[in-house]
Amino acid sequence: MLAAGAAAAALALTATACGQGDEGAAGPGASAAASAPTADPRISIPADIRDKLKQHGIDLDKWKHGEWKDWDRDQWLRQAQDFVNPVIKGLWDPGRMRRAEQTPQQPVQPHDLTGDQGVTDPEPAPVQAREAATPYAASVPVEGKLFFDGPQGSMVCSATVVTDPAHPGRSNLVWTAGHCVHAGKDGGWYRNIAFVPSYNDKGLPASALQGADRQDLAPLGVWWADWAETSQQWISEGSETGGKGSPFDFAVLHVEPESGGSGRSLQETVGAAAPVDFDAPAVPDIPRITADGYPAAAPFDGQRLFQCTDRPGRLSLDVSEPTEYRIGCTMTGGASGGGWFAAGADGKPALVSNTSIGPVSAGWLAGPHLGKEAQGVYEGVSRRFADR
Repeated sequence: MLAAGAAAAALALTATACGQGDEGAAGPGASAAASAPTADPRISIPADIRDKLKQHGIDLDKWKHGEWKDWDRDQWLRQAQDFVNPVIKGLWDPGRMRRAEQTPQQPVQPHDLTGDQGVTDPEPAPVQAREAATPYAASVPVEGKLFFDGPQGSMVCSATVVTDPAHPGRSNLVWTAGHCVHAGKDGGWYRNIAFVPSYNDKGLPASALQGADRQDLAPLGVWWADWAETSQQWISEGSETGGKGSPFDFAVLHVEPESGGSGRSLQETVGAAAPVDFDAPAVPDIPRITADGYPAAAPFDGQRLFQCTDRPGRLSLDVSEPTEYRIGCTMTGGASGGGWFAAGADGKPALVSNTSIGPVSAGWLAGPHLGKEAQGVYEGVSRRFADR
């Protein structure tokens, strides 16, 4: 227990290793490669939210033409009902997507996690991450990269296409980590959140992507989040370091194609969607879990999809909160939000967690057990779009 606690003291949310673009921190007057793209004429923001945004001094038309870069913490919306993410065509061009791979240089401050943290198994041995077979669209069609903007610049996570109970076979739902869409207790919703399924489908190295076009990096298109939900626990407790809120670090997005698309859903476009298991077996009854992700911090470059498979153990950071899954894995920041899979009741793979936290030095990852809170978030997004 003490050894595990000492190891856990180096915890940091892998969001701290998500990439920051070389455009510098976004702020008033900041120049960005995004200034040229034009806003999509479609307005997908509900009228009540538009009115609420106006009360905060935010004009959507100005927002879509660049005002989103002017981060004001007094206007950084925090509540679940305040999510706003209008489509800005061409914002995530190949150069901007590649620049989002870079990692921030600020040091991570570990949180003191001494004492009895509940049920915690010995730290697992590191499992070397292996690259997924290419093309990714054939081997792991449900995985992709998530791009978003924060006060520090452009950042990345990983995400998974999941089924939608309201639209069987035609899902537009994406699963990721809460910290990939919302900054937690000290911030609000990130901006310009977009999902790219099968990013860099051929697995080309970074050196071969300098002149890549959008088709090379986003062969199945760019899908913008028109809604996102995470747990209230993450919004009220979540923190960049120390693992606070990590047992509830999950989120569900509803997405739409950037350019209107062909009428096909995300699931139809990628050819698959993962079922979500909210009643996964206890750790001793799970022989193996496979985690997917696009690790971006060294020694990885963020351009390729990797996987780790290991028998899970347990990690508890707070005896009053749910115990998390933990596996050995050398993936680094950028893998945050990537899906964790185990055999479901029917023997087929089902999503049982997502990458949430890991030590600064890498070696293992932990993710939340998906219970009633996660199911509530998932079903809430599904119901919101049931009639669309």
